[in-house]
Amino acid sequence: MSFNSFGHLFRVTTWGESHGPALGATVDGCPPGVDLTEADIQPWLDKRKPGQNKFTTQRQEADQVRILSGVYEGRTTGTPIQLMIENTDQRSKDYGDILQKFRPGHADISYHQKYGLRDPRGGGRSSARETAARVAAGGVARAALAALVPGLSITGYMVQMGPHKIDRARFDWDQIGENPFWVPDAQAANDWAEYLDGLRRSHNSVGAVIEVTARGMVPGLGAPVYAKLDTELAAAMMSINAVKGVEIGEGMDAAALTGVENADEIRMGPNGPEFSSNHAGGILGGISTGQDVVVRFSVKPTSSILTPRQTITTAGEEVELITKGRHDPCVGIRAVPVGEAMMACVLLDHFLMDRGQTGGIRGQVG
Repeated sequence: MSFNSFGHLFRVTTWGESHGPALGATVDGCPPGVDLTEADIQPWLDKRKPGQNKFTTQRQEADQVRILSGVYEGRTTGTPIQLMIENTDQRSKDYGDILQKFRPGHADISYHQKYGLRDPRGGGRSSARETAARVAAGGVARAALAALVPGLSITGYMVQMGPHKIDRARFDWDQIGENPFWVPDAQAANDWAEYLDGLRRSHNSVGAVIEVTARGMVPGLGAPVYAKLDTELAAAMMSINAVKGVEIGEGMDAAALTGVENADEIRMGPNGPEFSSNHAGGILGGISTGQDVVVRFSVKPTSSILTPRQTITTAGEEVELITKGRHDPCVGIRAVPVGEAMMACVLLDHFLMDRGQTGGIRGQVG
């Protein structure tokens, strides 16, 4: 299978399967001299790992990352960084019944139609387990960004679960880490817990919308046409397993606005240009403005549910299927750190490209 890599100067290749012995990432293009240890990466993997509460899959994985190359005495050398995460709690027998059956909503049938064979154990490469490697790579990107762009922070959070949305009037950054859903709205977190518990008990699942915001941004990242910052962010988020839609800034809702409402007015502040609003999501003409970069993506409901579904076998026989195993009732919960990781990788990649093209020189205003 090809196309397992993304990025230009900061390039990430992920490898491994859901039920294989290990998975990981090869990170190439990280600048030398960045302080990096396994302890710098592990907190992000801990944020994503399964089995932390009743609202996520009960698969128990420590998700301990090992750095195999590219780091010497706690600093990156500029050579490829090899990251490995061992799988320790596979239950491949749970998938014995689906060896010749296609799970509705999964990539089983499309993989079979393209390649003529597939790894049925947890979905192989199509499993959300693959995202652990992205989060590890994102930890490397965060370490480099901390050195190169001090003050930049990347925070993901859930803004919708099924039909239920947060109340933006109650938005509180400090609440994000205080509940199992990474929600910036304490009341919504309480309501959603009851809602999701009911779905879990009824053998059902639900989708979600995740928002990722980069604060402390610098202007000038991105290129005018084929490497627009928003283009590459959208592609990165869309590549995450189960993602079906991506928005930048106002997104699809911009279609309902007039030009007067949508244009972010600009005034001169004491430290440079200031914008009256951020409908553009911090990106104009594919290039960052220095405002917060805001990206949202929607995650479909988990397709692995215990409710019987109609499907067919590889021989074309019509059958009924129940997907056994341990699965997330809302995979959007663990998609939050994945979205953060992809944002970090794209921003670092574009920072390095901008540094190579412009040397960091900026047009002066005022």
